Amino acid sequence: MISVLASLVVSFGSWLRSRAALQLELLALRHQLQVLNRTRPRRLRLATADRWLRAWLSRRLPAWRTALVIVKPETVIAWHRQGFHLFWTWKSRRRIGRPTVSADVRALIRTMSEAHPIWGAPRIHGELSNDAPRYLVRDRDSAFHAWATTTQAMDIHELVTAARSPWQNAYVERLIGSIRRECLDHVIVWNERGLRRVLTAYVAYDSSSRTHLSLNKDAPISRHVASPADGDIVAIPQVGGLHHRYERRAA
Repeated sequence: MISVLASLVVSFGSWLRSRAALQLELLALRHQLQVLNRTRPRRLRLATADRWLRAWLSRRLPAWRTALVIVKPETVIAWHRQGFHLFWTWKSRRRIGRPTVSADVRALIRTMSEAHPIWGAPRIHGELSNDAPRYLVRDRDSAFHAWATTTQAMDIHELVTAARSPWQNAYVERLIGSIRRECLDHVIVWNERGLRRVLTAYVAYDSSSRTHLSLNKDAPISRHVASPADGDIVAIPQVGGLHHRYERRAA
């Protein structure tokens, strides 16, 4: 008797589930028909509520793919991803409390603390806040996106130039052009370490040896004018011999 009742309960439960699935499938089809009638003869447009309903039905209806007529299954999956992104964006929104510190600033603080064990928090705070610039002029390169939290934490105001307008940051464009024409166009770089070594050598050359017309043919780190009595002129190779610095040195 118990086995008969159990089988009846199981049968009744499966019948209810099949009926529920059938009703959901009918709801999905009727909703798509309603969308078609609402947008005809214009271009098919789904409202936000329509997308939420399709996403909800895809979780409740096992055979939801077969009930799709006006959209593709990949479109419903994309709606799921968008909803997931919006949910976690809302969940991870900034809360009231102590301001967050970006990951690169935390790493810098940890590096300072390990390199200087006798420094305390006030000393590290002073080191972080003495040389911060007030403004950062940059273009729209995606490489600067990671700087957003850092600039906010250091109270730096970002000034973004207009699209395709390099002249708005002429000093940087001039430096980049000089690096290309006078250095990178003439050397072969194999890896990041080699690139850093070459750029470090060029920066040292540009700062202390290269003459600049805007500085009255002097270097940023001023060079003194030598007299013939200082000795013979010698060539000092720089940037791996790509450039030279000429000085008078005694024999």
